[in-house]
Formats: sequence, C-alpha cells, structure tokens
Amino acid sequence: MKHFRLKLSLFLNYFLFASLLNSVGTVIFQVQRNFGVSPSSASVLEACKDLSIAATSFFVAAWLLRIGYKRAMLAALVAIGAMCVAMPFLASFWATKLLFVATGVCFGVMKVSVFATLGLVTDDAKEHASLMSFLESCFMLGVLAAYFLFGAFVDDAVPASTAWFRVYFVLAAVAFAAAALLWTVPVDESRAHAGAAAGGGLRDMFALALSPLVLVFALSVFIYVLTEQAIMSWLPTFNHTVLHLPAVLSVQMAGILAGSTALGRFAAGWLLSRVPWGWVLAVCLAGAAALVLVALPLAGATHGPIDGWRTAPLAAFVFPLIGVFLAPIYPTLNSLVLSSLPPARHAAMAGVIVIASALGGTSGSLVTGRVFQSYGGQTAFYLSLVPLGLMAVCLGVIGWMRRAKAA
Repeated sequence: MKHFRLKLSLFLNYFLFASLLNSVGTVIFQVQRNFGVSPSSASVLEACKDLSIAATSFFVAAWLLRIGYKRAMLAALVAIGAMCVAMPFLASFWATKLLFVATGVCFGVMKVSVFATLGLVTDDAKEHASLMSFLESCFMLGVLAAYFLFGAFVDDAVPASTAWFRVYFVLAAVAFAAAALLWTVPVDESRAHAGAAAGGGLRDMFALALSPLVLVFALSVFIYVLTEQAIMSWLPTFNHTVLHLPAVLSVQMAGILAGSTALGRFAAGWLLSRVPWGWVLAVCLAGAAALVLVALPLAGATHGPIDGWRTAPLAAFVFPLIGVFLAPIYPTLNSLVLSSLPPARHAAMAGVIVIASALGGTSGSLVTGRVFQSYGGQTAFYLSLVPLGLMAVCLGVIGWMRRAKAA
C-alpha cells in the first residue's frame, strides 16, 4: 500500500486521542462517584477539552505550514504522554480538568496536522473520502477501546476508589510508542509548501470561514458533533441512572455506540465510492431519528436485577446502534470540503472544521448535562431529534449550493 507506514502512524495517533477525548463520558461518570460532583459541574470537562481544541486549532491552522506537520504531531504526542504519566499521582477533579485542557490542546494540533497530511497521501476526491472514512473508523475503534480499558480499572465495589487513574499509564505508553513510530516515518510536505502563497495564515482562515458554502459546512459539522457528543458523553450516565446498570457495565455497554459507529464508518468507506453522498446521508439521518423513537421508549421497560450483559435491558443494546447511522455523516462532510481545495489550504480548512467540531461538542455536552439534571436522561436523549432535523436542512442546502456552483 502506498504511504503505508505514514497512514499507519496517522491511524495510531488518531486512535490514541480518540481514547483520551472520548473517555470524557466515563470520567464524567467517575468524578461524580469519586468526588461528589454534580452532573452540571461534571459537564465542564467537555468544555475543558473542546474550548482548548477550538482555541489551539485557530492558531495552529494559521501557522501549521511554518511549523511542519510532522514536528507538530510529534510535539503533541510527547506532551500528552507526559501529562498521562502525571495523572495517577494527581488523581483529583481539578487534575481531570487540567488533563482535558491538555488533551484538547494536543488534539487541536494533531487533528489539523492529520487532516492536512491526508491531502498529501491521496490523489483524488474518492480516495480522500475513503481514507477519511477509514481514519474516522480508527478513531471510533479508539473510543471503543477506551470504554473497555477504563472499565477494566473501575472498581464497582468501592465507588470512591481512584485506582482507575492508573489507566493513564497505559495511555502514556501508547503515546510514546506512537511518537517513536512517527519519528521513523518520512513525511514529504513539499506539495503543501509549493502552494503556500495561496494558503495559510489567519487571513486565509477568515476568507474560508466567510465563504457561504464553508459556513454551511461548518454549521453542519457543529450540529453533527453537538448530537454525537451529547449522546457519547452521557451514555454511561444514562446506562447507570436510567437503565440501572452497574457502574462497570454502564461503561462497557456504552462501547456498543463506539463499535457501531466504527462499523458504520467502515461501511461508508466502501459505500460512498458507489452511491451518491446525498442519498447515503439522507438515509442515515432518517435511520438515526427512527432509532431514537424506537429505542428510548424501551428504557422505561427495564425491570429485575442486572448483573451482566445477559440480564441487561434491550434498550442498552438498541439505542447505541444509532452510531451506525450517525457514522458516515462527519467524515463525508469533511472530505467533501477538503477534497475541493488545494493541499496548501487544507490546514486552514481543517482549522475551521476543528473549531466548529469543538464548539459543537461543548454545546452538546453542556446542554445535555443540564437537561439530564433537570428533566432526566430520557428527555435529554429525545432532544437529539432537534439537531437531527436541523442537520437535514443543512445537508439540503449544501446539495443545492453544490449543484448551483457546478452549473
């Protein structure tokens, strides 16, 4: 495979940060148990990572061509590895906030670098869309691994135990291994630098962000991540408080969402080369809305003692399958806009995407946390129908604008 080692390095980098970023749902659940933090207070962890991602991406995307993609990724891996080593010794709520700030900063650097590098290792729009889907699939595998990895360190018998912080030693080892692999891989950035006069800098970012088509793309990304992160961050808490699953099982069964999303993105990598993107995303949105309406009523039908996967209620298995339908939307949107630009502008466009994603993730978790606390988990998840409807409108506008531009 062409550029195999570089692609493997990008996949491993994404896998690591997926595990760190999307452990936020488990960590939100655990800090409530360990430190007596309220749901609304715990939801600030989402803001810690997402706002730092947005702020970092703004500056990194503007100057990434000068820094260099490889050097930026190496710096992010080494920095987050060091922070993970420190976590078991700090073991407190303030330390988790600091960790997610550091994770957000490093991921902001990593995601912009990875998205920009994809343009250097693909030759056309179809290859770009396929590789983007596989990359995002790897991200979801990292999310899935995090649920089981963190679940292995959670102590059901002692809710106040902070032994689960030792999981960060494992993640530190992965970070340093990823840095070692990247160090040995050559990265040819000449294609990006060849067009540097046409891309890079804050002016290019603002010019892109103010383009009508890019504005609608960014709004679509914002709404998508708001929906996905609201569900993903609060699913362990939903499993425990609404479905009455034990703590470890609540974390582990939330992994079904990550697994179904990974499956959906692998399928999208194959499907998008054969079916128009508009049809694929329309079916996905309709399927996601239908699953919300089918699965959530099942949450009220739970009864009897639950001590494992065999006795878990049907809702715990059905609702996370929404990931299959949500999965293709994000990578498809990103690929559509990135593959339409020259490589020199990919870093700036990636910055716009990452900022929109970060703000969407923060909004989704904060709103869901407050609704969860005031009205309960079922109501909070029913509200996902609102952004799904808004996303359908945005995708319709994008299709119309692309057809108008082509004409």
